[in-house]
Amino acid sequence: MSTPAATPLLQVKNLVKHFPIRSGLLQRVSDHVHAVDGVSFDLEAGETLGVVGESGCGKSTTGRCILRLIEPSSGEVWFEGRNVTALDKPSLRAVAREMQIIFQDPYASLNPRMTVGAIIGEGLVIHQMAVNAKEIEDRVAKLLETVGLSPDYMRRYPHEFSGGQRQRIGIARALAVNPKLVICDEAVSALDVSIQAQVINLLEDLQQEFNLTYLFIAHDLSVVEHISRRVAVMYLGRIVEIAPSRELYTTPKHPYTEALLSAVPIPDPTIKRKRIVLQGDVPSPIHPPAGCHFHPRCARAQAQCKTEAPVLRELAPGHVAACHFPN
Repeated sequence: MSTPAATPLLQVKNLVKHFPIRSGLLQRVSDHVHAVDGVSFDLEAGETLGVVGESGCGKSTTGRCILRLIEPSSGEVWFEGRNVTALDKPSLRAVAREMQIIFQDPYASLNPRMTVGAIIGEGLVIHQMAVNAKEIEDRVAKLLETVGLSPDYMRRYPHEFSGGQRQRIGIARALAVNPKLVICDEAVSALDVSIQAQVINLLEDLQQEFNLTYLFIAHDLSVVEHISRRVAVMYLGRIVEIAPSRELYTTPKHPYTEALLSAVPIPDPTIKRKRIVLQGDVPSPIHPPAGCHFHPRCARAQAQCKTEAPVLRELAPGHVAACHFPN
């Protein structure tokens, strides 16, 4: 008898977020920004799913809708069998302890009026995970050591640290409440390249130590390739391809993925790669194109692409793409 497959830690089903545009004296809704337009994927416990795409494609909005930092317009988010989108505020707080986020900007995401100890320990207080100040201080000191910082730093303020150190503080804050899922929202994009490598190595070590699951949002494909087991590619609010990392980078099926990969620099000058230059600009998310959103810039687009939106379909084991005419 076959063993039933385990339920994924996170299931996102047809997630939609449209931001209203208000205008006029009465501030009536005149239109909507289609930031996230029907995103679906699963995330297994202990894995890292990278999410890549151009700026404005809906990556960060997707991550924040999962945590309900932004309320989704429709769709469902299931975490450990619970429908996060249907929870009331008290129930959501209990689930929120197990889902944390590391923000993009280490300068803006830390309260400048709070000490490092208070920033990291705030979650312990909110979720009542420590009984007294001594226990909080001991926990904060251990977390600082875990992320490679001195426990003496807990009495300092964020302005006294470099960008890389601040991001380590943000990581310690996320780890303080023992989460199962961590959403890394462009967590290394604001850092120098050498610091990026240190932070990525730290994230990988922490994943092994604490059995963490990552949703790793980034626009740098080389970074995502290094840390992710699977990669999802987004374009204009939709996922156009999901595949195991190595397979996506070697045999992309969607023309947009192919164009993205052609722009990644190769350190070996002897390797020649054909650069694919996309025509035109990314269409407005206020009025996205009918059919396939990518068809105005796609060299392989045909009449069907202009009227019929492609659905994600499996083209190889574990490799799905939303394209009528894949590679």
